[in-house]
Amino acid sequence: MSDTLMGLLLGIGIAVAATFGVYALWFRPSLARFRSQAEKEAELKANAAILAAKEEALTAREKVEDEIRVKQANLSRLEEKLSSKEEAIDARREQVQAREDALVDRRKEISELHEAAERKVKEIDLELQRVAQLTPEQAKDLVLANISNEFAEIAARKAREIETAAVADAEMKAKQTILDVMQRSVVDYITEATLAVVELPSEDMKGRIIGREGRNIRAFEQVTGVDLIIDETPEAVVISCFDPVRRETARLALMNLMVDGRIHPGRIEELYEKAQLEVDRMVKDAGERAAERANVPGLPAKVIDMMGRLRFRTSYAQNVLDHSVEVSRLAASLAAELGLNVEVAKRAGLLHDIGKALGPEWEGPHALTGMEFLRGLGEKEHVLNAVGAHHYEIEPGSPEAMLVIIADTISAARPGARRENLENYLKRLTALEQLANSFSGVDRSYAVQAGREVRLVVKPDILDDLAASRLAHDVARKIESEMEYPGQIKITVIRETRATDTAK
Repeated sequence: MSDTLMGLLLGIGIAVAATFGVYALWFRPSLARFRSQAEKEAELKANAAILAAKEEALTAREKVEDEIRVKQANLSRLEEKLSSKEEAIDARREQVQAREDALVDRRKEISELHEAAERKVKEIDLELQRVAQLTPEQAKDLVLANISNEFAEIAARKAREIETAAVADAEMKAKQTILDVMQRSVVDYITEATLAVVELPSEDMKGRIIGREGRNIRAFEQVTGVDLIIDETPEAVVISCFDPVRRETARLALMNLMVDGRIHPGRIEELYEKAQLEVDRMVKDAGERAAERANVPGLPAKVIDMMGRLRFRTSYAQNVLDHSVEVSRLAASLAAELGLNVEVAKRAGLLHDIGKALGPEWEGPHALTGMEFLRGLGEKEHVLNAVGAHHYEIEPGSPEAMLVIIADTISAARPGARRENLENYLKRLTALEQLANSFSGVDRSYAVQAGREVRLVVKPDILDDLAASRLAHDVARKIESEMEYPGQIKITVIRETRATDTAK
């Protein structure tokens, strides 16, 4: 084991010695040669770098020199421009100085001319004062007066133009508003007759209604308070009465009698009482429906009853209750458009004709009786005034009262709302115009608004303003005494004076 180890160590030593020998004999000379060659290459590279740096420096120097030459050339050109500008400025300064000198001279000339003109004006003023014999203050006042008159005429013409345009615009807007309101509030009407016609199942029923020696018909007329007309009209009888509620009650009683078949005085009284209860219910229902349609809550029971009675009244075939509802809607819509009190307008519109339902114990125009009836029930003053003034028996005291008047006119005058026999209508209008033309000083007259207004154009050289006022009163009194007409007729007298001149 030790021999082996020794052999191994001896081998390692021999190998190391051999390695050093090889290095000394072969690698060392080669290494020296390599080092000498590397030093030479490094020196060459250094020289090449120095040469390249020198070339770059030379190139940069040439570039800088070129830039300096360009800048020097630019500076030379700028110096030349500055020199030329200085010369121009000097020349301009000389021109300005010359103009200033000329202006000074001109100012002196103008001042002298102004002084001469003032002296001339003073001389002219003195001469004018001497010729016109007026002081300067008097002449100034005269000129100002002429100017004031001229501009006053211009202002008046302009004011008329503006007023005309404003009136036209207002009329257009008013018409549009009224048309819109009418379109939203219109109520359909069914033409109703003032007489009640009852159809009979057969001609034999006429004899049964008359009864033995007229006993049944006398009992019927006595109990119901109507006139029963039985003529040659086949299978029909006519009930005539000025009271529409009583007429409707009689109609229902007669219908029930024909259905029942037992027609005698006792049965007539019994069925008439039932008909009265039925009519009372119909009246109440009609009044409540009208208040609901017009959207007017809180009406007293008496008012509801009276409004329901209008269901059986007509004015030129226009149902008065439907007319009242339409007036309420129209007045409410107009009030809403104009920013007025809608509640007062629609309440007064609904109640404006309530006086037509009152009995004969209420004397006077229906507008005033209706107002007093509502006052007794504690109605508000604004509503009372609108009801009483809707035919101008009293002066309208609020804008809402005027709206009720307008709505009433629209409802009554619109096409299809009312009808009248054409022949009677034309005769009444012709009679109105003939009566108006019979007065002295009347040039011409027109019946307008379906005969509700008569307009008289008088001759201004014959009648003065006071006489025109008296004429309106006289015509109204003569119409009252000589003519029969429904409602009221307004008399309007127009006296127009015209002045004409010609501009040449």
